[in-house]
Amino acid sequence: MSIPPRPIRPLWVVLGFILTGIGFVGLILPGFPGTVWFVLAAAAFARGDPRWEAWLLSRPVIGQLVDDYRSGRGMPLRAKWFACVCIVLAVGLSLGRIPVLVGQVAWVVIGLVGVLYIVWRVPTKRG
Repeated sequence: MSIPPRPIRPLWVVLGFILTGIGFVGLILPGFPGTVWFVLAAAAFARGDPRWEAWLLSRPVIGQLVDDYRSGRGMPLRAKWFACVCIVLAVGLSLGRIPVLVGQVAWVVIGLVGVLYIVWRVPTKRG
């Protein structure tokens, strides 16, 4: 990954911190995934300042989550089930708040794509 021009790098670092903050919220709140935010934060830090990327990857739980994703080891089966159930619940519980049928159909399709992506494209981590 190439490092962007010098004036833009601080923006990547700021974005990395924002994404890291969202990731920590995801570790605390049930049903809100944290891993994706940490993966995005690591990518932002890598473009902004590799020292911050190294700092993020040295965190005990976070570093392992990002490393598993980057190396293609995927998610544990239990986490995949949990993510799919959370998507279905989130779509189901929020569906009534969308007043237009086209929006409801689009929301269901988005949820279905998310579940199918997790089931078919994300590898299941063994052990």
